[in-house]
Amino acid sequence: MAVAEAVIFTGIQGAGKTTFYVERFLHTHVRISLDLLRTRNRERTFLDACLATRQPFVVDNTNPSAADRARYLVPARAAGFAVVCYAFESPPAEAARRNAARAAPHRVPTGAVFGTHRRLERPAWSEGFDALFTVTISPDGRFDVRAVEHPAPPVAPNPPEPTA
Repeated sequence: MAVAEAVIFTGIQGAGKTTFYVERFLHTHVRISLDLLRTRNRERTFLDACLATRQPFVVDNTNPSAADRARYLVPARAAGFAVVCYAFESPPAEAARRNAARAAPHRVPTGAVFGTHRRLERPAWSEGFDALFTVTISPDGRFDVRAVEHPAPPVAPNPPEPTA
């Protein structure tokens, strides 16, 4: 049986997360989003259903801290899912510009974009991801996805040579 995949997005509002979901995951992964579900209780119920049914999913929230991401990573890992993180890197002024161009119900206050940016913690391999990528938007509007290299395991020192 194939391993189910849990995808966790992190990045400020207006960084392109939902558009990326539509382009890359719409037909393969369920979207879990507080924008849609409105409460953490509904979100948890939806997450639990995905885990119980082995349904691949994407968490499309800002998830600025490791603690925010752990809310999804820990139960997904416990359920045997492969966990992948996409870190959306966007200058806050650029994201605020994209946010301002959104239709009214989808626009967030500009201060929220900058506030999330101040709280943003870069995802790390130590959080327990199976794969980690950065995503930027090129000047022509395309997504540029780059794998983050996994650090090499520490090299054990060589044992001392025996003396004769």
